[in-house]
Amino acid sequence: MKVLVTGASGLIGSALSKFLTAGGHSVIRLQRKNFEPESPVWDLENCINDLARNREKYAVVHLAGENIADGRWSKKKKDRILNSRVHGTKFLAAYFAGTDFKPELIISASAVGFYGERGTEIIDESFASGSGFLAGVCQQWEDSANIAEDAGIRVVNARFGAVLSSSGGALRKMLLPFKMGLGGIIGSGEQYFSWVSIDDAVRIIQHIIADDSIRGPVNFAAPNAVSNREFTKTLGRVLRRPTIFPLPAVVARLAFGEMADELLLTPIRVYPKKIVESGYKFLHPELGEALKHILKAETFTKE
Repeated sequence: MKVLVTGASGLIGSALSKFLTAGGHSVIRLQRKNFEPESPVWDLENCINDLARNREKYAVVHLAGENIADGRWSKKKKDRILNSRVHGTKFLAAYFAGTDFKPELIISASAVGFYGERGTEIIDESFASGSGFLAGVCQQWEDSANIAEDAGIRVVNARFGAVLSSSGGALRKMLLPFKMGLGGIIGSGEQYFSWVSIDDAVRIIQHIIADDSIRGPVNFAAPNAVSNREFTKTLGRVLRRPTIFPLPAVVARLAFGEMADELLLTPIRVYPKKIVESGYKFLHPELGEALKHILKAETFTKE
């Protein structure tokens, strides 16, 4: 199948492009003509005309959006986070809804931040949106794809947990301080952390492309969420480094502002019910083995 990908140069998009190409799919990397987040416009017409001419089936994976963890959340930054997701998704959904040659599927990125703070409650896809800035962004983000669904296109909202990769994302930012022995728990350490390995993230996308019964929200998270304390200690063991320098909540808020509460201190314990029930088998269901594989550590001592 042809797979059209936005955000193809990002962490997930670049890994997905390589994985799908290796699996025999053809990847078309959609590039924006206008890079302003308020009005992203992809050059689609020629691409779709070519696909229609050859009657080729195609799917769309929409991953583009402002990096939420890059810089403090000023008013302008929050506007970019919201607009890059909502306006871009509305544009794509409206375009594909109006074309005569529609995609088989649109997978549109979202995030587990949709659920807001839930304490230790185990969250599956049936739960409603929570409160907070990210929950509001995710709700509008997902709503933006409704026009495509109304046009009869299968739409999946990919609610990503933290995607673990040595190439980028949250884990990459943690590696230097942890390798220097400066890692430690954040806040109380009891807040749950929902994660997924980059290998599972791209394979779940392929699984969804192949299984046309899957639609609507899908949690992209390993089945075993962990507390921040467990994540910290596990990463320290894999790297063979101590984790004795905590980051108190008050210091995190001073350093990162509102972002600290939403990304570092808010507990979200997600379970991937839909994808598990569809028969997908996780390559990395447990954090320790996932980190060992990702970081290619030679030894891993289990407590």
